[in-house]
Amino acid sequence: MAKKAEHKHELLENPEALKEKLEGAESWLEQNPKIVVGIAAVILIVVGGYFAFNYYKGNQDALAQSEMFQAVYYFEADSLDKALNGDGNNLGFLQIIDEFGITDAANLANYYAGVSYLKQGKFELARLYLEDFSANDLLIQARAYSLVGDTYMEEEKYDDAAKFYHKAANYEPNKYFSPGYLMKEALAYEKLNQNDKARETYDKIINQYWESSEYQNARKFRARLEPNS
Repeated sequence: MAKKAEHKHELLENPEALKEKLEGAESWLEQNPKIVVGIAAVILIVVGGYFAFNYYKGNQDALAQSEMFQAVYYFEADSLDKALNGDGNNLGFLQIIDEFGITDAANLANYYAGVSYLKQGKFELARLYLEDFSANDLLIQARAYSLVGDTYMEEEKYDDAAKFYHKAANYEPNKYFSPGYLMKEALAYEKLNQNDKARETYDKIINQYWESSEYQNARKFRARLEPNS
C-alpha cells in the first residue's frame, strides 16, 4: 500500500516520470490505431443509438397518443368493444399495445384495456393487461393493484384479492386512497374467516387515517368482529 502511494506521489512531484508515462500511452496509441478507432466507433454507435432510440420512441409515443384519443372517448362512453378493438378507422387499445409496445401510450393502454375487460366481466383478461401496466403515479398504480384485487374478489379468490389490496394500500400510502384499499383488504380477510387479520387492517385505518371517510365504518366493522360481540 505504501509503495502504491509512493508511486502516485512520484508521478505528481516528478515531471519526468509523468512525461514518461504520457509518452508510453501515446506510443501505445500510435502502435494500435485499429483498436483505438474500434473503441471510438463502438462509443459513437452506443451513444448515437441511445439518442436515436429515444428520438424514435418519442415520435412513436406522440403518434400513439393521437391514435388513442378516440379509444379513450369510446371508453368513457362505455363503448367498450370499440375502445378495445377500434371502429375500423381508429385504433383500439389492443392495436395500440401491439403496434406501439415501447411507448408510454401503450403502457397506459394496458390500464384502459384491463379496466374495460373488468367491466365486461372478463377477469383473467383484465388481470393480464392490468399486471402489464406500470407507473410511478401516486394514484394510478395503486388503483391498478386494487382493480386486480377486484377481479379476484369477483372470482371469490379472496386470498389473492387480499394480497393485491394490500399492495394497493401500501403503494405510496396516503390519506386519500389507502383507507379505501384497506377496507377492501379487511373485507377479503373477513370472507376468508381470518378475523384477526381483518381486525388488524381495520386498526390501521382507525389509528393512521382517523380523518378519512372510512374511519367510522372501520370502527363499526372492527367492533363487530370482537370475539364477545
